[in-house]
Amino acid sequence: MIEVVTAISLWELVKHAGSWVVNLQRARRSRKEESVDALRKVVIAARHTAVYMRQLQDTGQRSHQREDELATLWTELSFALEDLGMDKLAKRCRIKGKEWAAPQSMDETYLEKADAGLERMEQLANALLQELRD
Repeated sequence: MIEVVTAISLWELVKHAGSWVVNLQRARRSRKEESVDALRKVVIAARHTAVYMRQLQDTGQRSHQREDELATLWTELSFALEDLGMDKLAKRCRIKGKEWAAPQSMDETYLEKADAGLERMEQLANALLQELRD
């Protein structure tokens, strides 16, 4: 039988395990905060988009700059949500970003099946926020 000799004391092992647990809790808190932030941004993006759509309906005047901003906003949100493991919502945000970047390339049937309407996106974000609070 081979005997393993270690220079690490039991106290050092316990101390290391304790700091590992603290770091894990800190990481969980940080991830939760990142998740809350990303979900709140989805609600804000939905509101920005709704305001632009109302303006578009009222004036009939498109703004390519504003549509570029919306495409970028939704796409960046999709990346953040994907990184946090919220893949279903991330996919909807990616679709919304593409819709604003190239509206003519999006099939209406596909958009309906994707369930990426503003109201639905905001509902999903709020439901996930509620889950994080509980």
